[in-house]
Amino acid sequence: MSAPVHSVLVLGGAKSGKSSYAQALAESWGGRLVYLATAQAGDQEMAKRIARHQADRGAAWATLEEPLALEDALAKADGPDTVFLVDCLTLWLSNLVLGANLGDDEVGARGQALARLLPGLRARVILVANEVGLGIVPENALARRWRDLAGSLNQRLARACDTVLLITAGLPLALKGGPLPLDRRR
Repeated sequence: MSAPVHSVLVLGGAKSGKSSYAQALAESWGGRLVYLATAQAGDQEMAKRIARHQADRGAAWATLEEPLALEDALAKADGPDTVFLVDCLTLWLSNLVLGANLGDDEVGARGQALARLLPGLRARVILVANEVGLGIVPENALARRWRDLAGSLNQRLARACDTVLLITAGLPLALKGGPLPLDRRR
C-alpha cells in the first residue's frame, strides 16, 4: 500500500469545478478541516461569492482568512490529522501584486517559500489555483505580468506537490501522481 498523498495542486479554469472538487477531496480525507481563504470582499459580488463558499463548506470547517501571509498562516495552524484547503492561490497572487505591491522577484520568493514549506508540514494540503495560460495573450502589460507570475507560481507548486490535477467541467485529469479516490455523491 502506498503512502497517503501529502500535497495536491488543483488547477482549472473559472467555474471548472476546481473548488468543489478540492473540498470534496479534503472531506474524503477526514480529520480537522481548515479552509484557508485568500479572498477579500472588496465588492458586493465578491462578498456574495465568499458567503456562498462558506455556506457550501458548513460547520465541519474551520476558516482562516489570510490574504497575504499564507506561508505564516499554514505554519501556525499546522498539526497532525489536519487537512488544509487553500483557496485560492490566484487571489493570493493578486493580493501580493496589487495589494502589497510586490515586485516580480518578491512574488517569486514568496512562491518559493510556499513550495519549500509544503513537505515540512504535518498537515495534508490541497492548493487551488486558476490555470490561466490557455487563453489569449492579454492586451495590457499588467494582465500579461500577472498571467506570467501565475504560470510561474503554478509550475513551482506543481513541482513541489505530490499530485497535480486539472479540473475541466468538474472532471479531474491527473497530470502528476495517480487519480485520487473521491466520493462525489454530494
